[in-house]
Amino acid sequence: MSKVPDKEWYELPFPAAAPKLIAIRNELRSKNLHDTEDPPLEASAAPAAAEGQAVRTNDGTHNDLRCPRMGSAGVRFGRNVPLAETMPDTANLLTPNPRTVSLELLNRTTFQPAEIVNILAAAWIQFQVHDWFMHKKGVWTNTHNIPLADGDTWHERPMRIPITPADIPKDPNSTRPPAYANQNTHWWDGSQVYGSTTAEQAALRLGRDGKVMVGDDGRLGVDPSTGLEITGFTENAWVGLSLLHGVFAMEHNAICSMLKRQNVHWDDERVFQQARLINSALLARIHTVEWTPAILPNPITAAALRTNWRGLLGDLQKVFTHLNDNELLGGIPGSPTDHHTAPYSLTEEFVSVYRMHELIPDDYTVRSAKSGQVLGQFTLPEFSGSSGRKVVERFDCADLFYSLGTAHPGAIRLHNFPRHLQNLTQPNGDRLDLGTIDIMRDRERGVPRYNQFRRLFHKSPVTSFEQVTDNPAWADDLRRVYNNDLEKIDLHVGLVSEPLPPGFGFSETAFRVFVLMASRRLKSDRFLSKDYRKEIYTQDGIDWVENTSMIDILSRHFPSTAPAMKNIESAFHPWRKVV
Repeated sequence: MSKVPDKEWYELPFPAAAPKLIAIRNELRSKNLHDTEDPPLEASAAPAAAEGQAVRTNDGTHNDLRCPRMGSAGVRFGRNVPLAETMPDTANLLTPNPRTVSLELLNRTTFQPAEIVNILAAAWIQFQVHDWFMHKKGVWTNTHNIPLADGDTWHERPMRIPITPADIPKDPNSTRPPAYANQNTHWWDGSQVYGSTTAEQAALRLGRDGKVMVGDDGRLGVDPSTGLEITGFTENAWVGLSLLHGVFAMEHNAICSMLKRQNVHWDDERVFQQARLINSALLARIHTVEWTPAILPNPITAAALRTNWRGLLGDLQKVFTHLNDNELLGGIPGSPTDHHTAPYSLTEEFVSVYRMHELIPDDYTVRSAKSGQVLGQFTLPEFSGSSGRKVVERFDCADLFYSLGTAHPGAIRLHNFPRHLQNLTQPNGDRLDLGTIDIMRDRERGVPRYNQFRRLFHKSPVTSFEQVTDNPAWADDLRRVYNNDLEKIDLHVGLVSEPLPPGFGFSETAFRVFVLMASRRLKSDRFLSKDYRKEIYTQDGIDWVENTSMIDILSRHFPSTAPAMKNIESAFHPWRKVV
């Protein structure tokens, strides 16, 4: 008699699925956290003066008081796979040709919408990514050179992609794989709003009452010397990002007004730092309990993610405060800080699974939030860069939020990469195919290809192209481009090809990284674990974080959007259309 295969965790009812999911996370915590610093970061006893460190620093230092540099700007990305598995396969760096992968597999043939969410969800994840990581830029004098097929209309031959500069080893004789420094802080600290340097922060502060520069209309100021909006991260921009940077600058100022009313003697610096702490935690909470359940509406994942923040017993932790010492029962906020098996950092594998360019549509319609009337139609280039800023200046921000809230992003699937991002012209004139670049970045940084990635994340490898995808035409495409070699399938291609479990907006393999790193970003950050308490945040601050949703924020700052969000669970779900 043949054995009935065990069901996957997502095929089980929640009482049976939850222990399996916890077991997966615990295994990943013990086996899939690897430090790349050389020599490794070392902890020591925290100096007595550091115990009073109750605010976030500009560069992310002193979050861990015993290891001040941990997670700070300039510290290397860690890894979720053993370092021996991260040596770049230089012999196969161009196999198969990454431009071919972009044009024949990623290319958007027909727009595939993600109907479970709206375009604000696409803007949100890019907004968060800008908080989390940024690799150092390469130069055009040191490039990968990509051969092009006959008939390829790219403007130069070969296609050139600047090589990501590796962090210089402290030991010149080191034989460890190359590692790369994060220009941003690794912490979940709102650095996309506030910057990761003292100079960036100083440039956006108003200088009174703790507030930052933003108009009452939600528009950020523009630096006349650069033409860029004045905010914490300006490496790229489009309308969706401008809106979110603006509204969370407004939210910062609203928090400042609340704090000043309650603490009239506080000076500008004290109000600013306290408001930043609260606003950053609010960003983390919205992402954990609103954005992620919206794009992963599977009942099991939704419950698990809310458990990360609130614990299994939810509001009972407010009555029995000792539950906060138990991560599972009381949630991670308020529980003891724990880095588990490696010093905290974001990882290259985390960067890889958040390559979600497929979410971005190529075309946009602007509508009135009050009447639903069409006000304008735009392509992605017209919605981006300096052109996007003109759109923000032309239309009311409430209308722009409504327009993104009532439209769908793209699904994170094969053959759904934005065509405009495959031929992107930057403000400085550089032309890029981001599809080709996404493939090359994983290869050059030693991120394992799809099948090996599955093995290293404790999943069974696929044994046929029909196991990679349940779409027969896609299986044929993969077989052709990868020359019938399953082991050559790039990670991103595998992730956007594999069948999705019910209620998943992205692949279960990618979710393995998420289930590890989502809780780690909370558990390792003392301001989101042991120091998430009224003595650090104030009770008013804790209440603001716990009682504010994205719907509340948008309704507060742009009241005309409120009717479209009536009776929806999340601001990232499709809004009601005004007729």
